[in-house]
Amino acid sequence: MREIVLDTETTGLDPLTGDRVVEIGCVELLNRIPTGASYHVYVNPERDMPEGAFRVHGLSSEFLSTKPRFAEIADEFLDFIADDALVIHNAAFDMGFLNAELDRMGRPAIGRERVVDTLMLARRKNPGGQASLDALCQRYGIDNSRRTKHGALLDSEILAEVYLELLGGRQSTLGLSHLADRGARMGSAVARRPAPLPPRLTPDEIAAHLAFVATLGGTPIWREYLAEPALAAAG
Repeated sequence: MREIVLDTETTGLDPLTGDRVVEIGCVELLNRIPTGASYHVYVNPERDMPEGAFRVHGLSSEFLSTKPRFAEIADEFLDFIADDALVIHNAAFDMGFLNAELDRMGRPAIGRERVVDTLMLARRKNPGGQASLDALCQRYGIDNSRRTKHGALLDSEILAEVYLELLGGRQSTLGLSHLADRGARMGSAVARRPAPLPPRLTPDEIAAHLAFVATLGGTPIWREYLAEPALAAAG
């Protein structure tokens, strides 16, 4: 399953009053694991940069004046996100801007049905808790010290980590290795049952299964999943 974690920076808060996209950052996840593939572009908004927006992201009109316009990068952006799910924090904001840019070109809007809004996900998981990206980083112990100003690619990378935590924790290594290391440091051992649980299958059920497996010919792998005592019990 491919997902794209996405963030934008803009000239302001409302695309309907002339504010524009100035930066897009995307990070690719495959089966909820970052692949290292990303998409990042600065965009010439073809207008001035309000001081308030500049204080947020630090992108000046002079810097952006040499960058491509949205119409010039639209195809490569759409090719990167393809038809895959988009993971966005406060998705209504970013989607409003992206679809406004597409509308200016006469291009179809990106469907909201394909969007996962991590702001709504965080509010459902932590009712009453702060749900800003910085607050979620603090909650889940994610390093955001590089985030001195907003930046679309950096925020997408951080959001990818937050998203995995909101889904239940980082799963790329099943979350087991660090637990084993911690247990070793604390001198703890995994508790074991004093006696194994009794088998739930009756001898007749085991015999019926073995009879079926025997019809498959050769050495079916299913025999390896029956413990030796069970085979003995089946006779």
